[in-house]
Amino acid sequence: MNSWLSEIFVTDTADTTWQQQSRKAVLADTLKAKAFGITSTNVDEVIQMRSRLLKSVLPAFSQFCQTSLHRPPQEMLEVLWDLWLPLGLRLASHRQRLGHPLIQGILGGQGTGKTTMCQVLTLILQQLGYRTLSLSLDDLYKTYSDRLALTQQDPRLIWRGPPGTHDINLGLNLLDGIRQGESPVMVPRFDKSAYGGAGDRTTPEIVTNVDIVLFEGWFVGVRPIDPNTFNSAPPPIITDEDRAFARDLNRQLNDYLPLWERLDSLIVLYPTDYRCSLPWRKQAEQQMITAGKSGMTDEQVEEFVNYFWRSLHPELFIKPLVQSSSAVDLVIEIHPDRSFGRVYCNPR
Repeated sequence: MNSWLSEIFVTDTADTTWQQQSRKAVLADTLKAKAFGITSTNVDEVIQMRSRLLKSVLPAFSQFCQTSLHRPPQEMLEVLWDLWLPLGLRLASHRQRLGHPLIQGILGGQGTGKTTMCQVLTLILQQLGYRTLSLSLDDLYKTYSDRLALTQQDPRLIWRGPPGTHDINLGLNLLDGIRQGESPVMVPRFDKSAYGGAGDRTTPEIVTNVDIVLFEGWFVGVRPIDPNTFNSAPPPIITDEDRAFARDLNRQLNDYLPLWERLDSLIVLYPTDYRCSLPWRKQAEQQMITAGKSGMTDEQVEEFVNYFWRSLHPELFIKPLVQSSSAVDLVIEIHPDRSFGRVYCNPR
């Protein structure tokens, strides 16, 4: 943790030395400062606001770190200050400008920390007076029986997850209801453990007075690409059958475009190397096995991850999206060690 950051808890935040140190640190990363609207003119006000928010959210955040992340809060404090707090303030400001519930899309592949970020943002936004709903693309899966019928129609759909395995109308009805101010709303939820891990819908959650929706998923906001791109696709799209499968799922993405149109903003958690999701997933499965839970072997993980790369390859779908100035509002890079890299917004 930066030494100047630790001073928040022992120093009057009006102290000149502390202000100078914090001002220099916040403005040093020009890309991040621009992304969060921080300038030399408003930096002092931003720091005061962020420090007050840090102190108010710290008790809940500390408990979350210990119970959910199983890590000392001190290890996560810098990320909280540098990324999650300014991101929470950005979302709150966006919600205030809109004048209606904010639908915030969050795109990130396996192991990018979507769930953790949504949980922390919920704590922060609660302190700011906003009721947040976390919604996963997984919550929109078709029922177990519908997916069985789907697999009979197309045996290539051996796992849930790819385009075509979700009930898009379920998502549209929910987001439209929230946007129009309906309260309460019935939020679909999905139990991944049902039917031996195949998963099925479970009891919906009744939620009232939603201000902000954090809608996350591994291809939230992803758009179809030119089918000719698959003629020279990277591995594991190798065979003619692989290319046919990729093209078919690419077409399925067209059905999701109405859902993406409901997004007010899109954030991408972007690994600097998409191949990191393979060791990340292996690590997660090994941790589950060590904890006495069922988990996949390394070979099964490789088969699983390669299946999704054949479905929607990150190099073909995510990379161009990140480079688009019209589709993505904020990019958060993630290094192989899971630390955060650059944070930047695309020019409009």
